Amino acid sequence: MGTTYKLNRTERLPALRPTDPRLDVSLEDPVAAFTRGVLSTRVIPWSYILAMLVGVPSNAYILTFLRLRAKSSSTLVLYLNLALSDLLLLLSLALRVHYHFNGNNWIFGETSCRLVTALFYGNVYSSAQTIACISLKRYLAVVRPFLYRRLAKTSMAAWTCLVVWFLFGAAIVPELLVRQSYHVVQLGVTTCHDVLPLEETSHSLLVPYRLMLVCLGFIVPFLICIYAHVAVVYHLGQSRCDWKPFIRVSTLVFVIFAVCFLPSGILHIAHYVRLSSSGDDGLYGYYRVAVCLCCFHSCLDPFLCLLIAKMGASELQFISLRGVSQRPP
Repeated sequence: MGTTYKLNRTERLPALRPTDPRLDVSLEDPVAAFTRGVLSTRVIPWSYILAMLVGVPSNAYILTFLRLRAKSSSTLVLYLNLALSDLLLLLSLALRVHYHFNGNNWIFGETSCRLVTALFYGNVYSSAQTIACISLKRYLAVVRPFLYRRLAKTSMAAWTCLVVWFLFGAAIVPELLVRQSYHVVQLGVTTCHDVLPLEETSHSLLVPYRLMLVCLGFIVPFLICIYAHVAVVYHLGQSRCDWKPFIRVSTLVFVIFAVCFLPSGILHIAHYVRLSSSGDDGLYGYYRVAVCLCCFHSCLDPFLCLLIAKMGASELQFISLRGVSQRPP
């Protein structure tokens, strides 16, 4: 979670004010090169702007659309939760856009840096976990239809969302407790969450903590989505009915989820393992691009929700009521 680095030559220097800590960073470090590069100061912020232009209005629309059109209360609860999480994630990008265009120089103060960082990564995890819950619901409707019919689906969906937001709170607390902004002397900028002194006691536990969060926030939801998707496709394939349109839509949703989230999960783990073992942050630039890619899932979710609602709602209802072995009337 986040972008913390154990720099090759990082030390705490005397600051002019207690609230203005400084770090000494080698200009040859990959983090410093990325901070000054075109990828960080142009490509990533423009990507954020594109995600916001598409995602903010579409997620706002989906909140209204689902309230008017959703036929299932449990589906409504889960998709509203996903739209809210995506909307918060995209809104948190506004200050990040200014930060990157400003040469990765944060001017909004330490409190806002902590808040924006916490909202960004917390909502990335919340989105992935909510998508896993939606996949699990679809799995139960298709593979375990009789169990699905007996469940208190609306109550279960509400409790699921509460658990997701509880995990969101647990994920962001460390980001709110430690300092996120430091003035980098050699670069002449104040970074937000990009350069942190991991040798200090206050930050030393962040790497193992974030490795744990990557497993719970990325890997576990991804494994759930894989299992649910494979099981759904297999059971529908055993049916005498033609479920190809539904299978195509379900596969599209899974592929987009994998493309947006899997690179970030893999690079999160590789990045933090290398930091903790050798202090090497050579994967920094790739890691940041992968994190940026996660934002595009938040702007695509509303369209996927609409597609599933139009293509899959009646089919899922039929499957859960009749089973996959029967042909619709």
